[in-house]
Amino acid sequence: MDRLWAMQTFVRVAEAGSFIAVAQQLDVDRSVVTRLVAALEKSLGVKLINRSTRRLSLSTAGAAYLEKCRVILHMVESAETSLTQEAGDVRGKIRLALPLSFGLNRLMPDLLQFADEHPNIELSFDFSDRRSNLIEDGIDLAVRITSQLQPGDVARKLGECRLLTLASPQYLSRHGTPQTPAQLSQHVCLAYAHDTLHTTWSYLDHGEEVAVSVQGRIAANNGEALMQVAAHGMGITRQPDFIAAPFLQDARVVKVLDAYQPEPLGIYAILPSNRYIPLRVAVLMDFISRRLQGEKVGN
Repeated sequence: MDRLWAMQTFVRVAEAGSFIAVAQQLDVDRSVVTRLVAALEKSLGVKLINRSTRRLSLSTAGAAYLEKCRVILHMVESAETSLTQEAGDVRGKIRLALPLSFGLNRLMPDLLQFADEHPNIELSFDFSDRRSNLIEDGIDLAVRITSQLQPGDVARKLGECRLLTLASPQYLSRHGTPQTPAQLSQHVCLAYAHDTLHTTWSYLDHGEEVAVSVQGRIAANNGEALMQVAAHGMGITRQPDFIAAPFLQDARVVKVLDAYQPEPLGIYAILPSNRYIPLRVAVLMDFISRRLQGEKVGN
């Protein structure tokens, strides 16, 4: 038995709470993971994991051993990282979770350049607007765009984007142009599906937050889809600037309520909790941050 590999597998199982999830991360059969943990338990002479039909849980010995494993694995990776830094070489695999529109339209060109500059790093992209469980899904780094982080998020802010309120000229000619956020309650508004068809949009008015309840009959879980609906003249939507840009450029939509700016959205790198940040992940975060801040990489 490879003791180090067994320890790494045990830590993954403990964090994910599932043999199946870890088997999927490692692309092996579930039995491989269960046998490895069982062999580790036999070698140590203690039960590390309590198995049940619902969810795995750590024994008292398992909880104590987990913390020791994390320290040891951290030390091993730190030692390897220091050698890598001395050699000027960054290598390894990064599994990256990205928002669909932002990832494809804004980040992909930069990530391709990163791949060119770091040929020894393997990149795996997971494009989705759902909030993934980084540990269970084996994600090394997730990029999220949000106005509010969730409790427990281990995050680094990479940048910001503006929220714009938008409608087509055709819609505004038929229904009029709202002059204040309060007037949005008299319009058809296109919100995200997870907000339901009744939601609240907030704006800043002379430094004070103004919240208005909006509603509409069409919702979607994707910003580009909502932009298509708005461009078709079916309502007012509010979208990040990177989604709105091509629609504004060809005048399919125009900005409204531009004097009332919502708080900008933060662009964050989210990391798995309870894990040491490998050098390759730190290098990628720095690269994305510089790109989003408008700096030329390499300067």
